[in-house]
Amino acid sequence: MARRRRTTSRTLLLRRRTARRILAVLAKQHPDAFTELVFRNPFELLVATILSAQCTDERVNRVTPALFKRFPDPNSLALADLDELEKLIKTTGFFRSKARSLMGTAALLAKEHNGKVPASMESLVKLPGVGRKTANVVLNTAFDQPTIAVDTHIFRLANRTGLAPGRTPREVEDKLGQVVPLSYKRHAHHWLILHGRYVCKARAPICANCIVRNLCGYEAKTN
Repeated sequence: MARRRRTTSRTLLLRRRTARRILAVLAKQHPDAFTELVFRNPFELLVATILSAQCTDERVNRVTPALFKRFPDPNSLALADLDELEKLIKTTGFFRSKARSLMGTAALLAKEHNGKVPASMESLVKLPGVGRKTANVVLNTAFDQPTIAVDTHIFRLANRTGLAPGRTPREVEDKLGQVVPLSYKRHAHHWLILHGRYVCKARAPICANCIVRNLCGYEAKTN
């Protein structure tokens, strides 16, 4: 048992050192990294993030201008005509379930939060269509909290590099919380997403252009 604890401790220490080195490099490459979703306030970010599920940020950004012009706040969105709302967001995919989630979330914001987006995980995940990933995006990007939202890009990168391997997004999130230095937690989410989206791709990672290649534990990495 003592040997296992020592091994676990050494592994954690190694991952912390590796995380610091990786993030230091990514920070220099993306000093101004931020979400690619376009928004003006926490409500718009929350809506855009819900729409981004199984959809690209680029496509969401094409939809939201008309959506926010028609429904600029929780009160108006909660009272939206469902058919009209579905047509506005149809191109984001899964539009029927997303429309119901948006209206349900807007109704709760209007009823229980005075039309404001709450700044706590506990309150956010009670909103329809909002899981930990969406909540962490909002907490980090709208409220400057040091959270890390584990989307498909970060989940893949964390496992592929060996930085924070896990079978579920929550397991990866918890492990990243253990290894990412506090000084990097505010921005790590954005650095990792960009690297996963444009370099450490799912089907064909561009290992030759990866600036943290020497720190990566991916056994199948290419030259």
